[in-house]
Amino acid sequence: MIALIQRVLSARVDVGDETIGAIGPGLLALVAVEPDDGETQTRRMLDRVLGYRVFTDDAGRMNRSLADTGGGLLLVSQFTLAADTRSGMRPGFARAAAPEQGRRWFDRLVELARVAHPGVETGRFGAHMQVHLVNDGPVTFWLKAG
Repeated sequence: MIALIQRVLSARVDVGDETIGAIGPGLLALVAVEPDDGETQTRRMLDRVLGYRVFTDDAGRMNRSLADTGGGLLLVSQFTLAADTRSGMRPGFARAAAPEQGRRWFDRLVELARVAHPGVETGRFGAHMQVHLVNDGPVTFWLKAG
C-alpha cells in the first residue's frame, strides 16, 4: 500500500457538482492498493498516516502527528500512485491492485481510520474526482506499507 500524504490547511473532494468530503487543517492522503496488500499492510498504513510526525511543535520542528493534533483526515483512492513509470512514455498499472481488491482494502482502511480517529472524510472509489487543497508548507511525503 502506498500513500502520498500532504499537510493541508484545507482539502475537499468533488464529484461533479457535489462536495463529497472536506476537511480543515490536517492531512490529505492519496492511497493506492497493490496486489499483495491485505490486512497487515492496511493496518500498517493507518499507523503510519496517523503517527507520521509532519506537524510542528512549539519549537517549529515537525514532531507532532495527526493523532497528536486531532486534525482532519481526507482519504482518497488513487491507483495511479502504483504506476510503473520506469520506462517509456506511458505508465503501466500491473503494480496496482485490481479494482475489486483495491476497493476492499481502501474501504477497510477507511473503516479502521474512522474507529481510530475523529474527522475522517473520503473521496468516492472509482469516481472521476476533483481534489482541491491548500498545501501547508508545502509538506508532502510518500509512504509505503508492506
